[in-house]
Amino acid sequence: MKNTSGKMLKVTALTAALMLTFAAAPSVQNSFVQPAAITAYAYEDADMNYTTVEYNGLKFNKYSDHAEVSGFSSGNTSASSLVIPSSVNGVPVTAVARNSFQFCSNLTSITFPSSIKTIGYYSFGFCGSLTSVTLPSSLEVLEMHAFEYCSNLDTVNFPSKLVKIHEKCFDSTPWLSAQKNSNTYVIINGALLDASKASGDFTVPSNVKYVCPGAFSRNTAITSVTFPAGVTELCDDTFYMCSNLRSVDLPSVTRIEALALGDCSSLRELKVSGDLSYIHEFAFLDTNNSATITFYGSQSKWNSLEKPSCTFLNNANVVFDESHYTPDPQPTVSPKFSNIEYNSQYHQIRFSWNRISGATNYAIAVKLAGKWRVQGGTLSGNTFSYMTPKNLTPGKSYQVALGAKINGEWTLYESVKNAVTVTVR
Repeated sequence: MKNTSGKMLKVTALTAALMLTFAAAPSVQNSFVQPAAITAYAYEDADMNYTTVEYNGLKFNKYSDHAEVSGFSSGNTSASSLVIPSSVNGVPVTAVARNSFQFCSNLTSITFPSSIKTIGYYSFGFCGSLTSVTLPSSLEVLEMHAFEYCSNLDTVNFPSKLVKIHEKCFDSTPWLSAQKNSNTYVIINGALLDASKASGDFTVPSNVKYVCPGAFSRNTAITSVTFPAGVTELCDDTFYMCSNLRSVDLPSVTRIEALALGDCSSLRELKVSGDLSYIHEFAFLDTNNSATITFYGSQSKWNSLEKPSCTFLNNANVVFDESHYTPDPQPTVSPKFSNIEYNSQYHQIRFSWNRISGATNYAIAVKLAGKWRVQGGTLSGNTFSYMTPKNLTPGKSYQVALGAKINGEWTLYESVKNAVTVTVR
C-alpha cells in the first residue's frame, strides 16, 4: 500500500486548456504524436488524500467512503478484459480515475458495476481494440476525451437517463461518426452531444435538458440559436469560434462557462435569463464586438451577478426586460401501458395505452439480446393498442416499452424507464 496526500492545485480554464494541449492530449497523425485542439474544461480540485490498494489485478485510489479504479496492476497491463468490482476494502467503487486505462491497446471488454457515477477524462482514450461498451445505469458524468480515439468503437449503449457528456468524449470513434452522418444533430437521452451540422436559425429541441460542452464549437453555418427552458447552463466551449453566429437566446441559463461564447466575431445580440448568476472570466474571450444584451430581469440583479470586466460586456448595450416570461420547462412525458391482456389460446399479448398529448406516433420496443428493438413498425398517433403475433413461446419473458414521438423526438429514456416485463401464456 502507498499513501498519497496533498491537493491538486485548481487552475483557471485557460491555463488548464494550455496544459492539456501540450501535455495530456496526444493524438496520432501520420505516426507522430501531435497536440489535440485546445479545450477549456476546468474540473474541481482533485482530492489526493487516498491510499493506493491493489485487488484482483487492478489498482484503486481508496478514500474513506469510496474508491476509484485507477488502472491495471503492474504485469497486468496487456489484459484484454476489464471487470471493475462494485466495492473494494469495504467502500463502493464510484469512479474510473482520470487517465487510468489510456493506451490499453489489447482491451476488448469492459464490465462496469452499477456503482460507477463518473468516468474520468482520458480514462479509455486510444483503446484501439475496444469495439463495444455498455455504460452503467448509475453513470452521471462522462469527462472529456473519455473514449477519444478508440478507433474501432462502433457500439455505445447508454443508460436510460440523462448523462452529462463532456467535450470530445467520443471524438475519432466510428460510433460518433455514424451518429453524425445519420443526424443533423446528436441527442442522447436529453443531452445534445453534437450540433456541428446545424445551420441557419436553429432552435434546440424542447426535450433537451443539457447542451454538452463544445456542441456547436467551430460551426460556421449557424446564425442564431435559441435554447429551450429546460437548459440551465451554457457549458465550456459551447459556441467557441462560431464566426457567423449573430444571436443567442438563453431564457433559463443561470451560468455561462469558459469560452462558451469565445471568439464569436459576429455576435450582435444576446438574450439571457433574469436568473443568470455567474459568467466565467473567459466566457467571451476574443469576442470584442459591440452587441445588445437583453437581460430578462432588473438592473439591480444584473449589477449583482458575478461577471468579469471584459471587452464584450463593457461595450454592450444592456437592455432590461422584467416583463419577459420564461415558460416552465416542458413537462417530462412518461409513456406507459394502461392495460396488458394475455391470450393463452393463441399465445399472444395485447398492449393498450392512453392518448399522449402531442404524440404523432407510437412504437413498441422489445429488449432482445441486450438491445431495444422496435416491433411492428411505427404506429400512428391514433393507434392506442398493439397485438403481438400469434404463437409466441409459452413461458418466455420479455421486457417491453412504449415509445412516443413528440415534437419530432422519440421519448427514449423515459420510455425504457417505464418498461414492463411480460411472460407469454
